[in-house]
Amino acid sequence: MKSILFKSLVGAGVLALSLTAAPQDRPRDDDSYHSDRDARFHDEHWRGHLFEDVRQDLEHVRSTTWPSGGDNYRLDDTVAALNQLQGKLADHVYDERDLNNVIGVLSRVVSDNRMRPRDRDILNDDLSRLRDYRDHHADWDR
Repeated sequence: MKSILFKSLVGAGVLALSLTAAPQDRPRDDDSYHSDRDARFHDEHWRGHLFEDVRQDLEHVRSTTWPSGGDNYRLDDTVAALNQLQGKLADHVYDERDLNNVIGVLSRVVSDNRMRPRDRDILNDDLSRLRDYRDHHADWDR
């Protein structure tokens, strides 16, 4: 009887420690992503990587949020619209309707998806940069 009780207590202790240790590691990784992202935009050539950076932010949000149908659908829709836009830009075709579509679907992600406030902030920053690109794309070096 003592053996069963001892094993139960040890098992419960290990479970409790593993549950409390896991959340402590996650914010450090999250902080790492955000600080690395901030560093990318301190580079003077960030404009040439805007669309890749937006995609990277979307993948980060996907990896840190609970998967659900609507949230994943909106993320997939945004990545597909971004791919279409980038394909045309690679062929030196600027299509403002495609850019507006990316801005629209990303706006829906920001307003409707469940995510942490810091992740919402980075996607709002991406929206601002995309709108700036739309307004001044002729002056941007790609």
